[in-house]
Amino acid sequence: MKINYTKLLKIFLISIFYFVIDMVVAYAHGEKAMEPYFRTRTVMFYDVTWSTDNVKVGENVTIEGKFRLHSDWPQAVDDPDVIYVNQSIPGPVFAKIESYLNGVPARQSFRDMEVGKDYHYKMVLQGRVPGNHHVHPGIAIKGSGTIIGPGQFIKVSGSQKDFKFPVTTMDGVLIEDLETYALADVFKWHSTLAILGIFWLLWWVWRPLLIPRYQALKQGREDLLITRLDLTVGILLGVFVFVAIVYNYNVQANKYPITVPLQTSRMYTDPLPVADPQIKINVSRAEYDIPGRTMRMWVEVKNNGDNKVRLGELTTANLRFINKSFGHAMNNVTANYPSEHMADGGLEIDKDKYINPGESHKMFITAQDARWETERLTAFLTDVDARVGALLFFYDEEGNRKILDVASSILPVFTDDDGTGPSYQRIGR
Repeated sequence: MKINYTKLLKIFLISIFYFVIDMVVAYAHGEKAMEPYFRTRTVMFYDVTWSTDNVKVGENVTIEGKFRLHSDWPQAVDDPDVIYVNQSIPGPVFAKIESYLNGVPARQSFRDMEVGKDYHYKMVLQGRVPGNHHVHPGIAIKGSGTIIGPGQFIKVSGSQKDFKFPVTTMDGVLIEDLETYALADVFKWHSTLAILGIFWLLWWVWRPLLIPRYQALKQGREDLLITRLDLTVGILLGVFVFVAIVYNYNVQANKYPITVPLQTSRMYTDPLPVADPQIKINVSRAEYDIPGRTMRMWVEVKNNGDNKVRLGELTTANLRFINKSFGHAMNNVTANYPSEHMADGGLEIDKDKYINPGESHKMFITAQDARWETERLTAFLTDVDARVGALLFFYDEEGNRKILDVASSILPVFTDDDGTGPSYQRIGR
């Protein structure tokens, strides 16, 4: 059989092309590889802002927002007893200058976080490496990993050679650039130890190794494997390494007499003082229409407050479904918010209206978007608990916002109806 090398080359090149394309997508949206129960029922980010989407090397960008630790915290994820405020970026392309949680400096981890409560974070990053980088806030949870928030592409222009990171120490010493500080000592001692390691390796490699040593073992002549010269060289090398380590330790101790060890204590901050929304929600059913790529929820809302309220937004897994017919909800969407986190179809609500104080109102909510599939969110259908969570944003007539987190078991529906077919009629309106 004659092999068509031209055809094989084309297949190879096409495979490489699609592999690279797939890597680019993962580079920008690695958070979409996380399981849905991580993204819909743990750390729920909202009000995320980026101060700019274009900086030069050495300029700052501020990322801040809020998050709620969902009250329906999944059992498969460790409780958020210890968290760390961090950023998720493609490598060290930014330098983190400052970070805060509820105004408290977040240099260390925080303990005793409360499920169902809200927290405010703020990070100041400085452009370091030119390029177009996807920048996310992230909350690292001990034992479970980092929950990644919404991402924004930030363009860093200029030259990396212009990046400087000056630091003034506690005793008043100015370090002009932390990136290159004491780098000569690092190279010197790494090179010294590397040379010693290579010498010791070559000392044994330059002689025949396998066959002659195997023959010596077969003949019972283990004494030939290590000679007196080998022992002498080994002892001298060991003594030299020990003396070098002791000498270097004393030199560095005298050169830097004031040192601070790594800080391992954990901080604490009270959650944000969020008032009781005085709204009760009961989810009677939730289902996912697989052909229509639509999540549907049947809910009953009881307004126990003193003002009328109306549903304006549903947010889950960093994906925002906005009630586009409601002005207060649209006013909460900033002009430069990343479109990748905005559902195209918005949030559709059957019998959408203001709910009067003391009134109970049944609503049929539809959240349709292809991102349920493209972002792998439908994998909740195969989870052991098959549940989905979200944040619901209600507004009163003056635009004051009330936030509730909801969760429900969810069932797959293999019909292409739009909420008016057999599946919808089965539940009743």
